[in-house]
Amino acid sequence: MTGAEPQGAPGDAITALQDAGWRQRALRGFADRMGPLWTRKEAEGWAYGILATPDHLNPGGFVHGGVLCALFDHVVSAVAWEAVDRRACVTVQLNTQFLTAAREGQFLEARGRVVRATSTLVFVEATLSCGDAELLRGSSVQKIMG
Repeated sequence: MTGAEPQGAPGDAITALQDAGWRQRALRGFADRMGPLWTRKEAEGWAYGILATPDHLNPGGFVHGGVLCALFDHVVSAVAWEAVDRRACVTVQLNTQFLTAAREGQFLEARGRVVRATSTLVFVEATLSCGDAELLRGSSVQKIMG
């Protein structure tokens, strides 16, 4: 936890996330701007999340699709990175299907898994959800960088 409460996020939501084992991560660059990003180690791997604030909303009052795609892209890259001994990976293909919308105050969770890895590519599937509702699902091809 960085100690900084996300703008617009109620303190009780932060406490509930921490009590559930989630920790805020300070990242550099664009990944820091889409968050704050939360992570939690689980039996199957890492889970990632964002607590939706007013900064994440589109003019219609829903979480912007670009936020969902940015979180998705970060997660599939992180899953690939972990799977190939922490070698840098970049997205060469990203396929997403939006299933339902999210609103301010909801915690968006993302999880991914490697489907296949070669010497140069990693194929990853992932989902974004809020509680029992699946928000987005998709797949990605990640290029392992030298």
